[in-house]
Amino acid sequence: MIGPARLLDSYARGIFPMADSAEDDRLFWVDPPMRGVLPVGGVHASRSLRRDLLRGRWSAHLDGDFDAIVAGCAARETTWINEPLRLLYRRLHDAGHAHAIEIRQDGALAGGIFGVTIGAAFFGESMFSTRRNGSRMALLWASAHLKHCGFRLFDTQFLTPHLASMGGYEIPRARYQALLREAIAMPADFRLHPLPEAAQLWQEITQTS
Repeated sequence: MIGPARLLDSYARGIFPMADSAEDDRLFWVDPPMRGVLPVGGVHASRSLRRDLLRGRWSAHLDGDFDAIVAGCAARETTWINEPLRLLYRRLHDAGHAHAIEIRQDGALAGGIFGVTIGAAFFGESMFSTRRNGSRMALLWASAHLKHCGFRLFDTQFLTPHLASMGGYEIPRARYQALLREAIAMPADFRLHPLPEAAQLWQEITQTS
């Protein structure tokens, strides 16, 4: 039986659990030879995405409804988030080791992202989108927020074309392990600062994209 302490210890060693489906209560451990990561505070935003951020009436909210963001991430035809994992993430959230960013457009839920934190490492678990660019906005806000709060590592586990388009890249397991050891030994606090307003985020990413 996996508990929160074992789960955190596994993340600190570079492995993470997954399920084959929502209907399967079993979990298996994953330690990919190549690891996906995103730059902290340096996620790429295209010109069209920056225009949408400035004009699209977007807002971000920190830990407003953690369970709803996890549920949104699992609400797809095929998911690796089963009930045991959902309960584990909730226990980590209660302990201050799991957080979510909720994205809204015109007040309506548009997307979100959640992940686990240890020291200055953020392990991005999943994201979702209910409106165009919802998940991209979640990545923009998450990357900037991690920088503001002193994080050093933004782990995405795997690299997808979607993540690659926003500056994600792969590193070998040995390199990842070295970065992980450095990051978890450093202090960081996901709730140290509030999330920036859209106009402030636009100014920040315009300087780096």
